[in-house]
Amino acid sequence: MSTVKLPRFTRRAALIAAALAVLTPFAAQADNWPSKPIKLVVPYPPGGAADAVGRIVAEKLSERLQQSVIVENKPGAGTAIAADYVAKSPADGYTLAIAPTGQLTILPHVQKSGRLEPLTAFTPISQVAYTAVAIAAAPNFPATTLKEAVALAKAKPGDVTFSSSGSTTIIHLAGEYFAGEAGVKLLHVPFKGSAPAVTALLGGEVNLAFDTLTVLAPQIKAGKVKGLAIAAKERSPLLPEVPTVAELGYPGFEVPSWFGLVGPAGLPKEIVKRLNGEITAILAQPAVRERLAGQALQASPGTPEQFAQRIRDDYAKYGKVVRQAGITLE
Repeated sequence: MSTVKLPRFTRRAALIAAALAVLTPFAAQADNWPSKPIKLVVPYPPGGAADAVGRIVAEKLSERLQQSVIVENKPGAGTAIAADYVAKSPADGYTLAIAPTGQLTILPHVQKSGRLEPLTAFTPISQVAYTAVAIAAAPNFPATTLKEAVALAKAKPGDVTFSSSGSTTIIHLAGEYFAGEAGVKLLHVPFKGSAPAVTALLGGEVNLAFDTLTVLAPQIKAGKVKGLAIAAKERSPLLPEVPTVAELGYPGFEVPSWFGLVGPAGLPKEIVKRLNGEITAILAQPAVRERLAGQALQASPGTPEQFAQRIRDDYAKYGKVVRQAGITLE
């Protein structure tokens, strides 16, 4: 049987047609998006900064997209449960996530299995907001200043405890980072989220807590816990009487905690562009900025490329801290 040889231009046209046939469903899907409710995954239980950001974003995206955006809290395993869930979800724009600093820049360094590289497992959409990390002491802890806390930790290495919202979070790293800078050994006590970590601090079950201003500022202002320091360039207007860690003899010690919007790897560019535009518009609203400020958060929108670069930079920076402190996923 003879084989008919198609002209070169005909073969090329056939290949293009085949490629278009494969791409058409995805293009149509992006054009019709969103046509059903969107799930917004938060890797912590209700009560912390990530949850606050997630609920503001969900509410405002619902209004602008004219489609339900439902917050789904998936805490546990140092945010690894939520990360794995999102990474394995279809890249169709119906599963998104509020990703905190630790999930994208610390967790990958400590995972023993199922390692998820941030820029290959996820699609960066936009940074959303950030806050500073603060240090507070329990009401029954003898220290009332950071200097006194360090002295007690030096006197009894490993006896002074600090809580965090989970292993490998930016809060955990902040505690280990400070211990290294101060030359002390602190005992880390991880919890599944900020709410139980602060409850333990209020009850005196732990001596210290490292957490965001969103979580600790109200407790410090109410006099329920003792504010020792803030890991930021400047003092917070929420707590003007609380000094920065740098002021207390540790120059350059800063631990910003940021939150960004991501989707699974391979999210269509049209959906990424649409979402980025919506987030930028939402964060420009004075009412939204005021709500964030009330949670000690500052709006920080940007392009997907800028967010990706922030992830790269912090991934490298915190990787060094992880190795020096010997942080592992507990």
